[in-house]
Amino acid sequence: MPHLMVCNRQISWTLTLVLGYLFYLLLGAMVFQLLEKQAEAQSRDQFQLEKLKFLENYTCLDRQALEQFVQVIMEAWEKGVNPEGNSTNPSNWDFSNSFFFAGTVVTTIGYGNLAPSTVAGQVFCVFYALFGVPLNLAFLNQLGKGLNAHLITLERWVHKPGRAQVVHTLAIALFLATGTLFFLVFPPMIFSYVEGWSYGEGFYFTFITLSTIGFGDYVVGTDPNKRYISIYRSLAAIWIVFSLAWLALVFNLGAVLMEKFLQLKWPKSDQGTAEEAVTKLEDESAQPRIHIPS
Repeated sequence: MPHLMVCNRQISWTLTLVLGYLFYLLLGAMVFQLLEKQAEAQSRDQFQLEKLKFLENYTCLDRQALEQFVQVIMEAWEKGVNPEGNSTNPSNWDFSNSFFFAGTVVTTIGYGNLAPSTVAGQVFCVFYALFGVPLNLAFLNQLGKGLNAHLITLERWVHKPGRAQVVHTLAIALFLATGTLFFLVFPPMIFSYVEGWSYGEGFYFTFITLSTIGFGDYVVGTDPNKRYISIYRSLAAIWIVFSLAWLALVFNLGAVLMEKFLQLKWPKSDQGTAEEAVTKLEDESAQPRIHIPS
C-alpha cells in the first residue's frame, strides 16, 4: 500500500507537469498571436502598397515582371546574399564569417540567414555537425565543471561553521551577478554601438543567441553599409561559446528550482518512510510462520 501511494503521487505530479507544459505552450501561442498577427497584416498591406506605388512610378514594368524580380531577391536572400548594396559587399564566406558560421553549427544556434549552397558544402556540414555537436556539448560540460569548481573553491575559502547556507547563497548570487554583467548586460552595449541597434534590440539578440533559439532576424556583422574589423564575428563566436557554458549552468539551476517547486523530488524522509514500510511488509510476508499447537 505505501508503495502504491508513492507511485500514485509520482503519476499525479508527472501529469501536473505535462498539463502545465501544454498550458505554457498554449499561453505562448495565444500571446504571440495577439501581439504579432495584426503587425504582420499591417506589414503585408504596406508591402503590397509599396509594390503598387513602384508600378505607378515605373509604368514600363508590369506586375508579372515585378513579381519575378521579387522572387530573384528572395532567392538571393535565401542563399545568404544581402540584396542591399552592390557586388563590392564583403564575402559571407571569408575566414571570419566562416568561423562564425562554424560556431553556429556546432552550438545548434542556426540563425538561418546563411547556409551552404553547394552540394559539397551541404554534405560537409552534415558530417561536421554530426561530430561537432557532441564535441561542443563535451566542451561546454567541461567548461561548466570548471566554473562550478571555482564556486566550490570560493565556498571553501570563505567557509565558516554555521554559515554554510549563507555562503552557498552568496556564491550563487555572485556567480549570477558576474555572469549577467559580462554575458548579458555589457555585450548588448557593444552590439548596439557597432550595429546601430537600440539596447533592447541588442539584448534581444544576445538572449535569442545564447538560448540557441536563433531566429536570424538580428545577426551581427551583416550590414553591408558598415565596415567591421576582420575578427569581429570571430570574437562574437568565442563570446557565444563561453556564454553558453554560463547560461547552461543558469538553466540547470532554474530547472532544479522548478523541480523542487513542483515537488518532483520527494523529500527524503517521506520517500524513506514509504520504502521502509514496503520493505517491512515484504520481510513479513517472506518470513515463515510457525504454528504452535494449542
